[in-house]
Amino acid sequence: MAGGREIKTKIKSVQNTRKVTRALEMVSASKIRKAQDRMKASRPYARAMKQLIGHLAQANSEYRHPYLVQRGEVKRVGYLVVSSDRGLAGGLNNNMFRKLLADFRKLQEQGIEVDVVTIGQKASVFFRRIKVGMLASVTHLGDVPHLEQLVGVIKVMLDAYSSGKVDKVFLSYNDFVNTMTQRATFDQLLPLPAPEAQVARHDWDYLYEPDAQAVLEHVLTRYIESLVYQAVLENVASEHAARMVAMKAASDNATKLIGTLNLVYNKARQAAITQEISEIVGGAAAV
Repeated sequence: MAGGREIKTKIKSVQNTRKVTRALEMVSASKIRKAQDRMKASRPYARAMKQLIGHLAQANSEYRHPYLVQRGEVKRVGYLVVSSDRGLAGGLNNNMFRKLLADFRKLQEQGIEVDVVTIGQKASVFFRRIKVGMLASVTHLGDVPHLEQLVGVIKVMLDAYSSGKVDKVFLSYNDFVNTMTQRATFDQLLPLPAPEAQVARHDWDYLYEPDAQAVLEHVLTRYIESLVYQAVLENVASEHAARMVAMKAASDNATKLIGTLNLVYNKARQAAITQEISEIVGGAAAV
C-alpha cells in the first residue's frame, strides 16, 4: 500500500496549493475594484492635460520647446518600462517583455542603441540580464503608487533626452481593457507626437507669464509625469486582473488534478484489496 500512501500525500499537497491559489484569487478580486477606481479617477486630469498639450503643439508660437520638436536622425532610443513587482500574474509581464525584445532587436539591426528605465521589480530583474543600458529603476511601489516615487526615474529619462543622449522616448506598460484582457502598449513620449485630429481650426497662442520657456518647461514636464503615473495605475489594475484570472485557472486545475489522483488512489486501493483476497483464497486452496 506504499503507492496508496504516496498518492494520499500528493493529494494533500495539491489541496494545500489550491487553498493558496484560492486565497490569492480572492485577494486580487477585492483589490481590483479599488485599482480600477484609482485608474478612472486620474483619467479626467490626463485627458485635460492631453487637450492642453494639443493646443500648445498647434499654437503659432515663436518659441518651440525641445519636447515638441522632431529630431532628424535617431541614434539612441529610451524606454520607460512599467511592470509589476510580484509574479503569479500569468504571462502579463513576459508577453510585454517578449514584444519589447523584438522591438529592441529591430532597432539594434538599424544601428540604434537602447537605454531603459524600469518601474517595477520584474522589469528591473529582467533587463539587468540583457544587453541594454539601464539608466535607473524604481521598485516596490505597492498597490497605491504615488507620483513622488516616480519623479526621480522620470527626471533621469527627461535629462537624457534634454542633453541629447537619447533622441526618442517610449513608454511601455500593460493597458487595462477589462478583467479578462490586458494589452501590452507602447506609446511615444518624446518628442510629443502631433495630435491625431486638429484641436483648433485657427492659429492661436497663449499669453505666457513670466515667459514661454519657463511655463512650457513646467507644463510639459507635468504632462509627461501624468502620462507615466496613469500608465502605472493601468498596470496595477492589469496586474490584479491577470493574477485573479491566473489563480482561478490554477485552482480549477488543482481541482481536476485532485479528482484524477482520487481516482488513481481508489484504483490502487481496489487492486491491493483484490490481490489480498486472491492471496487468501490461494492460501486456503493450497491447504
